Amino acid sequence: MRWLHIYVSLIGFAALMFFAVTGITLNHPTWFGGDVQTVTELKGSLPTAWVAPRPMEAAPEGAESDPAASETGAAPANETVAKLEVVEHLRKEHGLRGAVSEFRIDDYECMVLFKGPGYAADVFIDRAAGTYNATQTVMGLMAVMNDLHKGRDSGEVWSWVIDVTALLMVFVSITGFVLIFYLRRKRMSGVLTAVVGTIVLVVIAILWVP
Repeated sequence: MRWLHIYVSLIGFAALMFFAVTGITLNHPTWFGGDVQTVTELKGSLPTAWVAPRPMEAAPEGAESDPAASETGAAPANETVAKLEVVEHLRKEHGLRGAVSEFRIDDYECMVLFKGPGYAADVFIDRAAGTYNATQTVMGLMAVMNDLHKGRDSGEVWSWVIDVTALLMVFVSITGFVLIFYLRRKRMSGVLTAVVGTIVLVVIAILWVP
């Protein structure tokens, strides 16, 4: 049990320290410049063939229109937009990063949203002219770390990191508690300390949490 407690703690040392430190900075987001951000306005143009609206073809006689498309505001199937080319152009031209969280298309405009830890870029494209305006917001390192702590816009792999780290914390806590039972002289005081700590936490949650 002691061997497991020691080496599992060492395996997860970096992750445990990261989430412990960012737990403090997350609770105080203005510390260490956590609220500092840089906003940049960007402009440019795309080949109109990628985004220009195409005339709708007449529906066959007797065919019914798709009510779902009209209700959601989605573009008709024949109004295709070269999404991959648009995204890659924006990344190459302006260094936009993060994952594409949304690519919305209507009759006149496309909206592309890039999201990442401590990062956001909102792009609005005029489909007829092929021009676009973008707003890029870059936060500081502390904001990035806080977003990683929360798992915000950090991807599936990092989500697994959070889950595994949480399990490591549970395991280390349990093995530490079990070890006290092997110390005969400190067994009772150790158990009482754990019980008192639990009671204090519950009391604070009940009395002082709004």
